[in-house]
Amino acid sequence: ASELWADPPEYCTDYEEQKAGRYDNSEAVENNSGRTDVEGCCWWGRGVIQTTGVCNFGKLNYFLGARAAEEGRPSVYPDVDFCKDPEVICSSKEHQELKWIAGFFYWCESLQSYNERGFDYVTELHKFVDGGMTDNSFINAVSGIVNRGCHDPPCGTGEVDGVHERAGYFGKVLATFLA
Repeated sequence: ASELWADPPEYCTDYEEQKAGRYDNSEAVENNSGRTDVEGCCWWGRGVIQTTGVCNFGKLNYFLGARAAEEGRPSVYPDVDFCKDPEVICSSKEHQELKWIAGFFYWCESLQSYNERGFDYVTELHKFVDGGMTDNSFINAVSGIVNRGCHDPPCGTGEVDGVHERAGYFGKVLATFLA
């Protein structure tokens, strides 16, 4: 299994009301394909869902940022280049919502559309809700999609980081919503 997350130096950056980071985000980090180009989005996680990966910063830029504006498409953040300055997700004073926008964008674009090898997110979400929201298998599958890119890890990149803690946190959020 590839250990993509083992190499960068760790540190923790505090953001208002949120802890994020753990990795040295000061420069691009080579991914498992050897890419370090910024347009290829080889940056470690930032924001509420730790936007990371080969394409996620590029997708933000393409749909919401500077690239959309440069190519004549509507852009919510035409002056924000997510690929040249990925730290903007957490450091922008003008657009403090970006840490949330990046997370919601990933959730809508990558997670809600997930339909791989017999696991369709929307169908499974309905089953989870209709079943009383008590079975952690849905939460564990979603954690796998977010953390490792598949609903049934290890899927080539390792086990889900903190799978039991994730289910516990979700349980707390769900209890709060249902209270």
